[in-house]
Amino acid sequence: MTQAKAYAAVSATSGLAPTTIERRDPGAHDVEIAIDFCGLCHSDVHTIRAEWGGTTYPLVPGHEIVGKISRIGADVAGFSVGDTVGVGCMVDSCRECDSCLEGFEQYCEKGNTGTYGVADRRNGGGITQGGYSSSIVVDENYVLNVPAGLDPAGVAPLLCAGITTYSPLRYLDVQEGDSVGVVGLGGLGHMGVKIAKALGATVTVFTTSPAKADAAVSLGADHVVVSSDPAQMHAAKHTLNAILDTVAAVHDINPYLGTLARDGALIQLGLPPADMPPVRPGLLIRKRLAYGGSLIGGIAETQEMLDFCAEHGIVSDIEMVTADGLDQAYDRMVAGDVKYRFVLDNSTL
Repeated sequence: MTQAKAYAAVSATSGLAPTTIERRDPGAHDVEIAIDFCGLCHSDVHTIRAEWGGTTYPLVPGHEIVGKISRIGADVAGFSVGDTVGVGCMVDSCRECDSCLEGFEQYCEKGNTGTYGVADRRNGGGITQGGYSSSIVVDENYVLNVPAGLDPAGVAPLLCAGITTYSPLRYLDVQEGDSVGVVGLGGLGHMGVKIAKALGATVTVFTTSPAKADAAVSLGADHVVVSSDPAQMHAAKHTLNAILDTVAAVHDINPYLGTLARDGALIQLGLPPADMPPVRPGLLIRKRLAYGGSLIGGIAETQEMLDFCAEHGIVSDIEMVTADGLDQAYDRMVAGDVKYRFVLDNSTL
């Protein structure tokens, strides 16, 4: 075992404070990563503050990890010491179910092993601890190559926000000439705009704030619709092929369904803390619409996303934070005061 510096919470109200945790020595198929950067995800806030329930403390959050390999196991293939690599939202899965065998480890039928906060199925059943730490040890099958030429700090949020928006766009087979809507312009939404544009789509951003129009256009949006304006929503009626809904607050999706053309689909990515208003079946039936959800992506698809982003020069728009500013960053995330993702400089641990 080795010691790693980290920041952890010990209760729902404690905030994050410095600590030391133990990491296992690399096994035959493990890589040890010296973490340079870790993105801050809103799900970190929900988990640390026990807003979803079931949090086990003490807990080190963080599932948007980028760093350099410091040690490798004897049987590791495809990675070398010094490589820049990433770790996203999961570090293991059963590897035996149909979902795992088909490359959809995120939908593992026995439950994937999250990067933090869940029982570690292969290492004594302890609780996994995440990337607000100086190092982590992960099975090579759940480690990703970070392409050269991309800012490593800007890559970190791609491992959650990037893949969360890329995967449904690929599932829906969005192509050049399609029209894609993005509801919300936060960490997920801004990546949805960038990736949809890179796929060749015409992008419409829905926002409740007229002040975000210029920001949406600067990210590549072709159109901005203020969703509280009935005239603007009417003008967008039946114009879109797909919508990514990135909003994590309770809201009514029925008006957005009305902007879809025949055979369109709305994919829910934001996870509200309570039930949403019911979907009106008539909206779905009259245009053969689909309403679905999507969860991150499998390992192979996440690597595909990183390579796609390298090809198109895409990274997340970030603001760097130091370890002693984590609690303040959490409060700012809750207030929506970030453009568009915070990233922890792990050298400040």
